[in-house]
Amino acid sequence: MDSYASRPAAGLGRRSLMALGVGAMAAPALGSSAFAQGSVPALSGRPVNLGVIDAAGNLALTQKVFDAYGSAHADRVSRFAMSRAPAPEVASKIRAMQRANRIDVDMVIVGNDALSAGLELDLWQNIAAFNDPALNPDTLYDEGARKQSDLARGFGVMICYTPQGPFIQYAPSRVSNPPRSLQQLLDYAKAHPNKVLYPRPANSGIGRTFMMAVPYILGDSDPKDPEKGWSKTWAYLEELNKYIEYYPGGTAAMMREFAQGTRDVMPSTMGWDINPRALGIVPKEAEVVPIENFRFVSDGHYIVIPKGLPQDRLAASLDFIRFLMTPEQQAVTYDEGYLYPGPARKGVTLEMAPEASQRVLREFGRPFYDELMKTTPIETPLEPRPMVAAFRIWDERIGAQKTR
Repeated sequence: MDSYASRPAAGLGRRSLMALGVGAMAAPALGSSAFAQGSVPALSGRPVNLGVIDAAGNLALTQKVFDAYGSAHADRVSRFAMSRAPAPEVASKIRAMQRANRIDVDMVIVGNDALSAGLELDLWQNIAAFNDPALNPDTLYDEGARKQSDLARGFGVMICYTPQGPFIQYAPSRVSNPPRSLQQLLDYAKAHPNKVLYPRPANSGIGRTFMMAVPYILGDSDPKDPEKGWSKTWAYLEELNKYIEYYPGGTAAMMREFAQGTRDVMPSTMGWDINPRALGIVPKEAEVVPIENFRFVSDGHYIVIPKGLPQDRLAASLDFIRFLMTPEQQAVTYDEGYLYPGPARKGVTLEMAPEASQRVLREFGRPFYDELMKTTPIETPLEPRPMVAAFRIWDERIGAQKTR
């Protein structure tokens, strides 16, 4: 399993989208593989090699599933060639392969960033068009996960899911009365300058989730429009900014400061609360509280298939995705709470997970998370263009002089 600090953020950054070409004209679609849309391609009967890029840090959750498939179906896939790549590089890499008609990547694991960039450039195979009953979103997902899944528009399968957060995390040895609302968080920051911290949203899932939740909590006019509908949000974040020393360039840096005692209070998410404590990066006794008027802002990881694959590799890729979406394999994605809960498929419970995952989550999980997921509204992240706008405004008005 990857070390916690080495897991790349799956988030959508302003520079990432610009580098990926979002907003550019879509590349001409390649010719489809040689079978009719609306039918699931059949396996060739010969094992194939499949290339896989992880651009979401997801192999920490699914590597064991790839290993299990390889062991069980050596007659279908002889080898998975696994690699990792930063999200900003993925779309340009795939587009170059497609233009050269030499595609050696069969599946890409993406977050919302590379997913959206590939949609803009028309890079991904329309998986929904095959009408595969094993990959029917109505069968796979509950309501909250279905909303997150719909961001793929049928051009990817959501394989892991989390309602995410945000929560307020604090050190109980240093904070006897933790802030439980945005106003209390601001009051604490005023009374304790430089003791509150959150990362730059463009570089951090926590920073991004916190930023996107504020307009819902404050009742802004349009939480989906950071340019015209976030007047309360920007005013609040500008005021909070007065009492924040700097903004780390990533979540791991914030966690280190919190663990070292430099900072007392920070936003967090379910996965970033559970997993660092399980790995010993953050003290086990760290606590979290929901924010008053709390709503979840969700996140997910997807598998996409580049357009233009030969039928045998496409069929094998789809067969693997079907395997990954079975309840048994979905249960593996509980992992050590990294993307809690992890499974995208509905009905997959912790009791189905490997015993090692159950032990970690019994010790480091929080039962009230599961209750909140049943009762709390879950909002989807911003679409790509509003997200870029939110990052730009935050950088200009909030973090311009304080980001490290």
